[in-house]
Amino acid sequence: MSVKTLEVDGRMITGLAGETIFSVAWEHGIHIPRLCHIGGISDVGACRLCMVEVEGQRKLQASCLTPVEEGMKVHTNTPKLQSHRKLIVELLLAERNHVCAVCVANGACELQDLANSLGIDHVRLRYQFPSLPVDTSHERFGIDHNRCILCTRCVRVCDEVEGAHTWDVFGRGAGTRVITDLGEPWGSSDSCTSCGKCVQVCPTGALFDKGRTVAEMRKDRGFLKYIVTAREKKQWIG
Repeated sequence: MSVKTLEVDGRMITGLAGETIFSVAWEHGIHIPRLCHIGGISDVGACRLCMVEVEGQRKLQASCLTPVEEGMKVHTNTPKLQSHRKLIVELLLAERNHVCAVCVANGACELQDLANSLGIDHVRLRYQFPSLPVDTSHERFGIDHNRCILCTRCVRVCDEVEGAHTWDVFGRGAGTRVITDLGEPWGSSDSCTSCGKCVQVCPTGALFDKGRTVAEMRKDRGFLKYIVTAREKKQWIG
């Protein structure tokens, strides 16, 4: 593969053709905010938090889907981008019921961390306060739709890594939800293998281990890199 040289926030860095701005930037220590991205599964550009400014482009570009090009000049943290990201996070907080004080993931939530890093201490939008269910029908896990941000990590890890295809997305607009087996309760799912991968990749407290109380949920995402790398290297084939 050919090597591409580009400028990111005034730094000259290199990446391979086909790599995205997001991955190349992170490899060089330039951290671009994200919520839907997680290494080991495909990118979909759902959260719109990794948007960057590319000189010569009129619109903001999703860095997780935009391949690097020779001579590209990228800005990742301009006032315009900071304003855009703050609005996105405020929209997420207002859309559902994110009450950190009573959440199992309090202190270990990616949405909470991002809000803190952006200096969000209040939400300028009207809270929607939807009446959403909590499904604890599964023997080991639960899902609280009030805390779901529709990043679809659970859908993608279930499809691409576990291969169970249990999770999917249902509905449109404000009524969109992730569902199991065409809307069956999680505990009634015939396809779920109870592997827990979806729980571990969830960025918030939406997916959780049953029995956890406030601030007790800690998620381990290192397993995903281990599994994907082992498969690529065929380490499990005798």
